[in-house]
Amino acid sequence: MKYKLSKKHVKMSKFIKKYFFIVSVIFIFEGCGIYSFTGASLHPDDKTVSIKTFPNRAPLVNPALSTAFTEKLKDVFVSQTSLDLVQTDGDLQFEGEITGYSTAPISLTEGQHAAQTRLTMTVKVKYTSVNKPEANFEKSMSRYADFENTQSLSNAESNGLPDEIIKQIVDDIFNEAVVNW
Repeated sequence: MKYKLSKKHVKMSKFIKKYFFIVSVIFIFEGCGIYSFTGASLHPDDKTVSIKTFPNRAPLVNPALSTAFTEKLKDVFVSQTSLDLVQTDGDLQFEGEITGYSTAPISLTEGQHAAQTRLTMTVKVKYTSVNKPEANFEKSMSRYADFENTQSLSNAESNGLPDEIIKQIVDDIFNEAVVNW
C-alpha cells in the first residue's frame, strides 16, 4: 500500500528537517567550544581556567567577602563556558585581591542628613591567557550599590547587598576577559 503525503505534510516535514538541522549545528558549535551563547569567545586551545583566592585586603573587612567573590567568579566561568576548573596553570588564569570595601553617605536631605548610603567594592584583578596573550590585563574594577540610611551596614549585608556588587564585578571581569563584542 502506497501513501501519498499532502502538500501540508510535505511542508511540515521540510520544516522539521530544517529545524533539526539548525538545532544540531547549534549543539555542535556549542559543544566544541567554537561558540557560546553567553558571548564567550575562547581560543580553540582553551580548555581550563584557574582562579586563585582573592584575599580581602580592604580596610573595612567583611569576613565572607573573599570566599563569596572567589566562588562566584569560579561559578560564572564553569557555568558559562566549556572550560574545566583546575587548581593552577589554567589556559585562562585569574588572580587578585579585594582592595576596597567602603561606605559613603549619598542623597542628602534638607537637613544635610544622608538619606542613603553607598557601599562600594573594588577588586584588583590580573588576567592571563596562555593562548591569547594580547588579551591579558591587570586592572582595578569597582562597583557599588545603595541602601537606605535607616538600615545598618550589617543589615544591608545580610539582605544580599554585597552579592549584588559581586555579581556586577564578576560580570565585568567575565566580559573583559572572554566576551569580544
